[in-house]
Amino acid sequence: MATKTVTASQSSFIKDFAVLTKMKLSVYVLFSSIAGYLLAVDSVDFVELFILCVGGYAMVGASNAFNQVIERDLDKLMHRTKDRPVASGRMSINTALTIASLLTILGITLLYVLNPKSAMFGAISIFSYVSLYTPLKTKTPLAVFVGAIPGAIPFMLGWVAATGDFGIEAGTLFMIQFFWQFPHFWAIGWFLYEDYQRGGFFMLPTGKKDKITVAQIILYTIWTIVCSVLPVFGKTGALHISIYTAVVVFLLGLWMLQKAIVLYKSRTSEDAKKLMLVSVSYISFIQIAYVVDKFIFN
Repeated sequence: MATKTVTASQSSFIKDFAVLTKMKLSVYVLFSSIAGYLLAVDSVDFVELFILCVGGYAMVGASNAFNQVIERDLDKLMHRTKDRPVASGRMSINTALTIASLLTILGITLLYVLNPKSAMFGAISIFSYVSLYTPLKTKTPLAVFVGAIPGAIPFMLGWVAATGDFGIEAGTLFMIQFFWQFPHFWAIGWFLYEDYQRGGFFMLPTGKKDKITVAQIILYTIWTIVCSVLPVFGKTGALHISIYTAVVVFLLGLWMLQKAIVLYKSRTSEDAKKLMLVSVSYISFIQIAYVVDKFIFN
């Protein structure tokens, strides 16, 4: 009986750890880092890649854990977050802080093993997410701009981890994911508008579900497309894509742009959710397309 209780307790802790670190999101973010790494190397060092994955997960997981400690009282007010481990009381604040601190140390240490610049960007990511983005969410819609910085780091972090260098290539990868986040998160802010209001979060640029907000979504979608096809012009150093991949990336961008235009006309939560889903598909597909292009056409 005691063994079953311990097993159930361990299973519950693992589930809460997964929620605390947002495991699904963290794994998805790792996908970006892996893509950035593969774009930079001629041959894969699997030990190096493993260190990047564990260090990257620890970095993202730490940010999410600190965030949930800070926002625990606000999380209780929103339907989608009220059952999080700290907000619900299943996990103590001290336990969550201990996990977050250990993950921070682990993440930065492992990234430093790769190279100092990777560790630096990991530290910047955690600091900007926890100390800037998190408190600003209840004060100004500009929080999304601040949050786009740590959100854009993983794609270029893979390149920096592989090369130890931050140049035009890593900068381009950063720009792609930076601009992409605005249509993505504003779409989320749109269809979760009422829930965010309960927590007092300002996620939309105008604070309202209006046409000006969608106009900005369209604008940033266009910037995302422009940045995504830049490597075809041969001006982004060692980062280059073929004309075939550029056409595919451009068509994927038009798909996302079309969803943004539909939202402009309808202004419904349903169409905002469709835009969000398409935006996730877009960034995943172009990262895959970039990697496939590198190993086929380069």
